[in-house]
Amino acid sequence: MKNNYKLNDLVQMKKNHACGTNKWQITRVGVDIKIKCVQCGREIMMERIEFEKKLKKVLGGENE
Repeated sequence: MKNNYKLNDLVQMKKNHACGTNKWQITRVGVDIKIKCVQCGREIMMERIEFEKKLKKVLGGENE
């Protein structure tokens, strides 16, 4: 599932966040990926390899 995502895409992760959702918005793409929880607004940064392991599916852009 490499490079099927871009900036501002909504993604679904394998595990739920503590707030109860597993939907995140990508806010930074580079060597590291920064994602923001759509429910509580918490932002985390992780390495691209770790992100790709934890990614379940890409839901599309925020306007889709």
